[in-house]
Amino acid sequence: MTSVVYSENEDRHATPRDYLSGGWSIRSWLLTVDHKRIAWLYAVSITGFFFFGSAAALLIRLELISPAGDLLSAESYNKLFSLHGIVMVWFFLIPSIPATLGNFLLPMMIGARDMAFPKLNLLSWYIYTLGGLFTLAAVIAGGVDTGWTFYTPYSTLFSNSAVLAAATGVFIVGFSSILTGINFIVTTHTMRAPGLSWLRLPLFVWANYATGLVMVLATPVLAVTLLLIALERVLGIGIFDPALGGDPLLFQHLFWFYSHPAVYIMILPAMGVVSEIVACFSRNPIFGYMGMVLSIMAIALFGFVVWGHHMFVSGQSMYAGILFSFFTFLVAVPSAIKTLNWTATLFRGQISFSVPMIYALSFLELFTVGGLTGVFLAALALDVHLHDTYFITAHFHYIMVGGAVTGYMGGLHFWWPKLTGRMYSRPWATVAALALLIGLNLTFYPQFLLGYAGMPRRYHSYPEEFEILQVLSSLGAGVLALGYLLPLIYLSWSLRHGEKSGPNPWDATGLEWQTPSPPPVHNFAETPVVTEEPYAYK
Repeated sequence: MTSVVYSENEDRHATPRDYLSGGWSIRSWLLTVDHKRIAWLYAVSITGFFFFGSAAALLIRLELISPAGDLLSAESYNKLFSLHGIVMVWFFLIPSIPATLGNFLLPMMIGARDMAFPKLNLLSWYIYTLGGLFTLAAVIAGGVDTGWTFYTPYSTLFSNSAVLAAATGVFIVGFSSILTGINFIVTTHTMRAPGLSWLRLPLFVWANYATGLVMVLATPVLAVTLLLIALERVLGIGIFDPALGGDPLLFQHLFWFYSHPAVYIMILPAMGVVSEIVACFSRNPIFGYMGMVLSIMAIALFGFVVWGHHMFVSGQSMYAGILFSFFTFLVAVPSAIKTLNWTATLFRGQISFSVPMIYALSFLELFTVGGLTGVFLAALALDVHLHDTYFITAHFHYIMVGGAVTGYMGGLHFWWPKLTGRMYSRPWATVAALALLIGLNLTFYPQFLLGYAGMPRRYHSYPEEFEILQVLSSLGAGVLALGYLLPLIYLSWSLRHGEKSGPNPWDATGLEWQTPSPPPVHNFAETPVVTEEPYAYK
């Protein structure tokens, strides 16, 4: 795929030093400006937040095994699911793929030696950690009972929990997203290797570039919204509280104007991951590359005009509801294009059911179910019945867990040999991938039935006729936990004991696979020159 031109002062015969050989002292990690090490800092941080949020989810499912609500009080349950949502959305799902795999791979995929702004890259991790620890202290010490959405006027007037402290942490972490987005945009624009035109970029790069645009454009709206919450809560200024002359619908408009694009911050990078995996393990070039690029950018664009579909029953204008319904149906089109193109890429391919491919195929099933049920919710009449029921919970988790988390796990297993130079246990990894697929369907599919039957979400007790479906859902959560714990064990084991992988164990295309594993400190000893189209599988 490439030829090379030697850079000035480069010794073509020197053995490049890999990025992990620069020392393991705390100082060498905390002061690094190497994008690969920063990706590891993020990976360790988000893994900690992930398992903390998952522990809250398991307690929720334990409570819901019995209809009586006998494990937790209503108030404790309320704080527990708020903790789960705040931690998982703001501190795992949003940064998961961009801050880890995106940080590690994007410069390598475009032939660059680092991000455009290495010091800002490190600063983004420090800001993320500060905001995360601040919010974690708030939700543990005082608890938050508003849900992850901080809905007003409850969050500004009635709640006695640590809403302000938790919202401050989310406000802080927003700056981390903005810095990451700026780095992705500038790096992609200015640091591509010779010959790497826009229409030769890997789809993973396109996905992270689009994600960077959404981060930079949408996150300031969230920051302003959280600041307005603080002003109303502390100073009593009437912004959202109708008792003070405010409008609670204004908060929902501002919040969802960011939070629906945030869905695509979570899912677009996963789509990029799946594109790389499907092409590699079917040994086919991506079907309809231009259509895939356009659909990525269309999803990022349409994400800004569909926020009102969260508000069909909130009291917004009927005509606004019709318009938002239309755009929500419209945003399904580029998502469907991507799904069809992945399927066409598989057609007549030499499909290898490796562990990353199992995750990618799981993504296709889970994302399709989540996407189709999202189309149900775009219909005004259906949404009136399904709003605020378990149907919403199931749809959201099929997209977020089935899409974003499955994509993250697939990407982690695909690029693990590149990150570490080591292979993992393939039998155990296969068990983990299947446990995730089975556990996720068993956990959340019964919730579609619960929601259609009319059970509202966020209740810690419920009528006995719903018990069997809730027990099935809790059983699935146990299987899902196995699918998350196993990778933590065998990937950690592989760091020291896994067999060496070599530079390209999957015979994949792409600039990142042209380097040793683990990669050198500066990625490329020579300047790569791209001479072929992407995904040039023979």
